[in-house]
Amino acid sequence: MASNDRVRVKGVDIYRPIIYGNTAWVLTQKEREALPTPDHTHRWTVAVRSAASAPDSDIVGGADDLSYFIKRVTFKLHDTYPNPNRTVDKPPFEVSETGWGEFEITIRIMFVQESGEKSITFYHHLKLHPWTAVGSGEPEIPPLEAAAKMGPVHSWQYDEIVFHDPYQTFLNILTAHPPTPLPKTKRRPIPFHTANPASLEASKGGVPEFTQEMEKDEAERLEAARVKLAKEHERLREILLQKEAELDQIKKEIEKASQAP
Repeated sequence: MASNDRVRVKGVDIYRPIIYGNTAWVLTQKEREALPTPDHTHRWTVAVRSAASAPDSDIVGGADDLSYFIKRVTFKLHDTYPNPNRTVDKPPFEVSETGWGEFEITIRIMFVQESGEKSITFYHHLKLHPWTAVGSGEPEIPPLEAAAKMGPVHSWQYDEIVFHDPYQTFLNILTAHPPTPLPKTKRRPIPFHTANPASLEASKGGVPEFTQEMEKDEAERLEAARVKLAKEHERLREILLQKEAELDQIKKEIEKASQAP
C-alpha cells in the first residue's frame, strides 16, 4: 500500500445512507406448536441495510451490498436468548428469531480495515405489535388473530454514516461504490416513525420504502428541533446571566452592610 494511501483527505466528508430496524410477523398456530418455545408469538428479522430498496423487493431497503465498507455487525439481543450477542460478518447483515416480547437491541457496526474508523453503535426497540395512533382508542397489543390480519409490522430508522477526512484508500473504495439513490417521490407506503405521527396512514398497504421526500422532511424536522433547542438555550442563558447579576448585587449589598459602622 502506498504511503499516501494512509493520508487522510482533509476537508472531505462522504456519507452512506443506511437503515436499521426490524420487520415482524405473527406466527400461525401451527408454527407456534412446531417451535421448542410454543409461547413465542412472532417471527422477526432485525437488520442493517442500505436505505434504497430494490425494485419489486419484498423487504425494506437492501438494494446495495454494504460489505465494501461494513466488515461486521453485532446485534445484542435480550439475555434470555441463547448466545444473545449475534455477530454477522457477511451480508445480509441481519438476524432472524422468534419471540413474544419487545426489547431494545444494541447494534454495533464495525468498518473495513481500510477505513481506519472506530465502530459505531445504534439502539433499536424491537417492534412486534402494530403501530397505533395516539388517542385512537385502539389496543396497543391487539389479539393475535387481529394482528395477523394487519400484516407485517415494520419499524425502520434512516440514518447517514458520515466519514470525516477519510483515508485516501477508503475514499477510493467509497467513491467506487456510489449508493443507489432513493426515489424522489412516494411509490409505495412510507415507513412510519413516531417523530412524524402523520405518516401512520401513509405507512399502510404494503412493504414501505424510504424516499428523498422523506429524507427532506426529516431534515426539516431536525432543523426545526435544532432552532427550538437553540432558542431554549438562549432563553436559559439570559436567565442565568440575570441570576448572576442579581447574585453579584446581593454580594455587594452584603459587603456594604458588613462595612457599615
